[in-house]
Amino acid sequence: MDPLHLRMLRELGIRGSVAAVAAAHHVSASAVSQQLSLLQARSPVPLTARRGRVLVLTPAGEALAAAGVRVEEALVAAREAVGAFVDDRNRPVRVSAFHSAGRMLFGPLLRALAPGPTLHLTDADVAHRDFPALTLDHDVVVAHRLAHDEAWPRDRVVAAPLLVEPLAVAMSAAHPLATRERLSAGDVAAEPWVSVHEGFPLAGVIAHVGAVAGRPPRILHRINDFSVTAEVLRAGDAIAIMPSVAAQPLVGEDLVLRRLDDVDLVRHVDALARPDALASAAVRRTLEALVDVAARVPRATP
Repeated sequence: MDPLHLRMLRELGIRGSVAAVAAAHHVSASAVSQQLSLLQARSPVPLTARRGRVLVLTPAGEALAAAGVRVEEALVAAREAVGAFVDDRNRPVRVSAFHSAGRMLFGPLLRALAPGPTLHLTDADVAHRDFPALTLDHDVVVAHRLAHDEAWPRDRVVAAPLLVEPLAVAMSAAHPLATRERLSAGDVAAEPWVSVHEGFPLAGVIAHVGAVAGRPPRILHRINDFSVTAEVLRAGDAIAIMPSVAAQPLVGEDLVLRRLDDVDLVRHVDALARPDALASAAVRRTLEALVDVAARVPRATP
């Protein structure tokens, strides 16, 4: 079996369509279909099936796609066995992080790895379920999840914990609740909220606070960028949920953070990587540096 054919099969299962795989590889959909057909010709059982207009993996296809991960890992390890004898500092490592993590980690990571390996950095914040798919296009992906979120799929990614970050309620220093050192879900449930967009983890936190208080939250604005949210909070009466570490650069005399006594809110920040990507020495060095940088991020407790 051709490793490229196995990769196409695996990406079909993750990206969800032949068109998405083709776009990622800058080829035509027919070229991807041809690769999958060549793989199917070597298999005695169907690897894909039609579900409406979409091509999906059969159980046999899913099993073969999982085996393909181990094939890629072995191939990278074989290349690394030779590559260990040459200078690989110029091997670029692609790192993605959601916005507030990039602000915390990218600068220190660049300084920690100087003069190499070369990093290609990007920011991408997606819904919890979509973070593993980012590892198809990046070597290391900094992702976040809540304590009750589904665990990262172990058959697709390796997860390295970076931070456990308390979540807090952010508000203007002029807000009536800002004078109180201790708050409960009932105290904040009736307030107008600034939430992130639907599907993103922190949206579920506000819904959870409302459930604890016994009343649905009133969402006034939906903004994903914490710096923009901070400006909205300073200018009005709304409140928001913010990560206490990532929000520290935004906190000052006009913006405060308050923990909720009756709701234990934290988010986990993890680094995700494909097993085959970790066969690269440059990627392993980058991940190790990222874990070390995260360990030195000042912790904040509102």
